[in-house]
Amino acid sequence: MKRVMLAGLAFAAAATIGISAQQPAPQPTGTTGAAAASQPQPAPDVPGGEVTLGSVRIPRAVSADGKPLKPGTYQVKVTAQEAKPDAVGQTEKMERWAVFMQGGKEVAREVVSIVPSAEIKQVADDAPPPSGGSKVQLLKGNDYVRVWVNRGGTHYLIHLPTSGA
Repeated sequence: MKRVMLAGLAFAAAATIGISAQQPAPQPTGTTGAAAASQPQPAPDVPGGEVTLGSVRIPRAVSADGKPLKPGTYQVKVTAQEAKPDAVGQTEKMERWAVFMQGGKEVAREVVSIVPSAEIKQVADDAPPPSGGSKVQLLKGNDYVRVWVNRGGTHYLIHLPTSGA
Protein backbone atom coordinates (compact mmCIF):
# COMPACT_ATOMS: atom_id res chain seq x y z
CA MET A 1 0.00 0.00 0.00
CA LYS A 2 2.81 2.41 0.92
CA ARG A 3 4.54 1.61 -2.34
CA VAL A 4 1.41 2.43 -4.32
CA MET A 5 1.02 5.77 -2.48
CA LEU A 6 4.69 6.66 -2.96
CA ALA A 7 4.48 5.77 -6.65
CA GLY A 8 1.33 7.91 -6.99
CA LEU A 9 3.01 10.88 -5.26
CA ALA A 10 6.11 10.55 -7.44
CA PHE A 11 3.94 10.43 -10.58
CA ALA A 12 1.94 13.49 -9.47
CA ALA A 13 5.13 15.44 -8.70
CA ALA A 14 6.64 14.55 -12.08
CA ALA A 15 3.44 15.56 -13.88
CA THR A 16 3.34 18.90 -12.03
CA ILE A 17 6.97 19.65 -12.93
CA GLY A 18 6.31 18.78 -16.56
CA ILE A 19 3.25 21.03 -16.74
CA SER A 20 4.99 24.03 -15.13
CA ALA A 21 7.98 23.62 -17.45
CA GLN A 22 5.68 23.82 -20.47
CA GLN A 23 3.98 27.06 -19.41
CA PRO A 24 5.25 30.19 -21.19
CA ALA A 25 7.23 32.77 -19.26
CA PRO A 26 5.16 35.73 -18.05
CA GLN A 27 5.05 38.62 -20.53
CA PRO A 28 5.20 42.32 -19.69
CA THR A 29 1.79 43.89 -19.20
CA GLY A 30 0.08 44.69 -22.47
CA THR A 31 2.23 42.47 -24.72
CA THR A 32 2.19 38.79 -25.52
CA GLY A 33 4.15 36.32 -27.61
CA ALA A 34 5.62 37.57 -30.88
CA ALA A 35 4.34 41.11 -30.28
CA ALA A 36 6.52 41.39 -27.17
CA ALA A 37 9.58 40.04 -28.97
CA SER A 38 9.21 42.46 -31.88
CA GLN A 39 8.82 45.62 -29.78
CA PRO A 40 12.05 47.62 -29.51
CA GLN A 41 13.44 48.11 -26.04
CA PRO A 42 14.15 51.69 -24.97
CA ALA A 43 17.79 52.70 -25.32
CA PRO A 44 19.42 53.43 -21.96
CA ASP A 45 21.13 56.75 -21.25
CA VAL A 46 20.18 58.30 -24.58
CA PRO A 47 19.45 62.00 -24.23
CA GLY A 48 16.60 63.42 -26.23
CA GLY A 49 16.92 66.54 -28.34
CA GLU A 50 20.10 68.41 -29.18
CA VAL A 51 23.23 68.02 -27.05
CA THR A 52 26.23 70.37 -27.21
CA LEU A 53 29.40 68.34 -26.81
CA GLY A 54 31.84 71.28 -26.81
CA SER A 55 34.98 72.13 -28.76
CA VAL A 56 37.35 69.60 -30.28
CA ARG A 57 40.53 70.08 -32.27
CA ILE A 58 40.83 67.90 -35.37
CA PRO A 59 44.61 67.58 -35.99
CA ARG A 60 44.53 66.43 -39.63
CA ALA A 61 42.39 66.46 -42.75
CA VAL A 62 39.47 64.03 -42.52
CA SER A 63 36.17 63.35 -44.24
CA ALA A 64 32.80 63.92 -42.62
CA ASP A 65 29.75 62.51 -44.40
CA GLY A 66 31.94 62.05 -47.49
CA LYS A 67 33.06 65.70 -47.59
CA PRO A 68 36.48 67.12 -46.65
CA LEU A 69 36.95 68.61 -43.18
CA LYS A 70 40.13 70.64 -42.67
CA PRO A 71 42.26 70.48 -39.52
CA GLY A 72 41.03 72.95 -36.93
CA THR A 73 38.89 73.54 -33.86
CA TYR A 74 35.18 72.87 -34.14
CA GLN A 75 32.12 73.14 -31.93
CA VAL A 76 30.33 69.77 -31.97
CA LYS A 77 26.61 69.29 -31.37
CA VAL A 78 24.49 66.14 -31.50
CA THR A 79 21.21 66.74 -33.29
CA ALA A 80 17.87 65.15 -32.45
CA GLN A 81 17.86 63.57 -35.94
CA GLU A 82 18.39 59.82 -35.87
CA ALA A 83 20.87 58.34 -38.33
CA LYS A 84 19.20 55.27 -39.80
CA PRO A 85 21.58 52.32 -39.33
CA ASP A 86 22.61 50.22 -42.32
CA ALA A 87 23.46 47.14 -40.28
CA VAL A 88 20.76 44.88 -38.86
CA GLY A 89 20.72 44.85 -35.08
CA GLN A 90 21.91 48.41 -34.48
CA THR A 91 19.67 50.61 -32.38
CA GLU A 92 18.52 53.70 -34.23
CA LYS A 93 18.26 55.83 -31.08
CA MET A 94 21.95 55.18 -30.43
CA GLU A 95 23.01 56.57 -33.83
CA ARG A 96 22.38 60.26 -34.43
CA TRP A 97 23.87 63.06 -36.52
CA ALA A 98 26.59 65.28 -35.09
CA VAL A 99 27.39 68.64 -36.66
CA PHE A 100 30.78 70.36 -36.74
CA MET A 101 30.50 74.16 -36.57
CA GLN A 102 32.91 77.06 -37.01
CA GLY A 103 31.94 80.71 -36.63
CA GLY A 104 28.34 79.70 -35.88
CA LYS A 105 27.97 77.90 -39.22
CA GLU A 106 27.64 74.18 -39.84
CA VAL A 107 30.60 73.03 -41.91
CA ALA A 108 30.18 69.25 -41.73
CA ARG A 109 28.17 66.44 -40.22
CA GLU A 110 28.81 62.81 -39.36
CA VAL A 111 27.11 59.94 -37.55
CA VAL A 112 27.77 59.78 -33.82
CA SER A 113 27.39 56.55 -31.85
CA ILE A 114 25.97 57.04 -28.37
CA VAL A 115 27.26 54.47 -25.90
CA PRO A 116 26.01 54.19 -22.29
CA SER A 117 28.71 53.95 -19.62
CA ALA A 118 27.77 50.33 -18.85
CA GLU A 119 28.66 49.32 -22.43
CA ILE A 120 31.75 51.43 -23.20
CA LYS A 121 34.22 48.63 -22.33
CA GLN A 122 32.61 46.51 -25.06
CA VAL A 123 33.23 49.25 -27.63
CA ALA A 124 36.63 50.77 -26.83
CA ASP A 125 39.75 49.24 -25.26
CA ASP A 126 41.45 52.34 -23.91
CA ALA A 127 40.43 54.56 -21.00
CA PRO A 128 37.59 56.97 -21.69
CA PRO A 129 38.01 60.69 -21.27
CA PRO A 130 36.93 62.04 -17.86
CA SER A 131 33.30 63.11 -17.45
CA GLY A 132 32.89 66.42 -19.25
CA GLY A 133 36.05 65.80 -21.28
CA SER A 134 36.97 64.69 -24.76
CA LYS A 135 39.83 63.22 -26.70
CA VAL A 136 40.68 62.99 -30.38
CA GLN A 137 42.72 59.95 -31.42
CA LEU A 138 44.32 58.68 -34.57
CA LEU A 139 43.36 55.00 -34.62
CA LYS A 140 45.56 52.06 -35.57
CA GLY A 141 46.47 52.05 -39.23
CA ASN A 142 46.03 55.85 -39.41
CA ASP A 143 42.78 55.33 -41.33
CA TYR A 144 40.40 57.01 -38.87
CA VAL A 145 40.32 59.82 -36.35
CA ARG A 146 38.02 59.11 -33.40
CA VAL A 147 36.40 61.98 -31.56
CA TRP A 148 35.35 60.68 -28.11
CA VAL A 149 33.32 62.85 -25.75
CA ASN A 150 32.11 61.83 -22.29
CA ARG A 151 29.09 63.77 -21.00
CA GLY A 152 27.93 62.55 -17.60
CA GLY A 153 28.91 58.95 -18.33
CA THR A 154 27.26 58.86 -21.75
CA HIS A 155 29.92 58.44 -24.43
CA TYR A 156 29.73 59.96 -27.91
CA LEU A 157 31.99 58.41 -30.57
CA ILE A 158 32.51 59.95 -34.00
CA HIS A 159 34.77 58.16 -36.50
CA LEU A 160 36.16 60.28 -39.32
CA PRO A 161 38.13 58.72 -42.19
CA THR A 162 41.50 60.39 -42.77
CA SER A 163 42.04 62.07 -46.13
CA GLY A 164 45.82 61.92 -46.40
CA ALA A 165 46.07 65.67 -47.20
